[in-house]
Amino acid sequence: MNDSVYAAVGGQPFFDALVAQFYERVEADPVLRPLYPDDLAPGQRSLALFLAQYWGGPPEYSAEKGHPRLRMRHVPFRITERERHAWMAAMDGAITAMDPPESVARQLREYFEMAATAMINARMEQ
Repeated sequence: MNDSVYAAVGGQPFFDALVAQFYERVEADPVLRPLYPDDLAPGQRSLALFLAQYWGGPPEYSAEKGHPRLRMRHVPFRITERERHAWMAAMDGAITAMDPPESVARQLREYFEMAATAMINARMEQ
């Protein structure tokens, strides 16, 4: 499945563009933007490499960063359902803008739904 996604979208350029679309939304989002550093470029590059590797591309992310350890890397940030929903809206918008084949869009959304939910590490305040 992963190899076919990387191949189906044409490789790294798709993931670079997807992440660029996502980060445009992050930059404009009042919920998400405070969670990110001033310089978005390093994180943007890391996410693009991670996604390409996850979906069957070369292991450049692991060569540079080691094991993804997504939960551990996100522990410093307070992530509630609110941040998760904002993150998913930004990524969903990015996927829509990229207009990949429907089967690819579905796989991407399923993965991101699972991963975004797994990053929740705090409860929303009442």
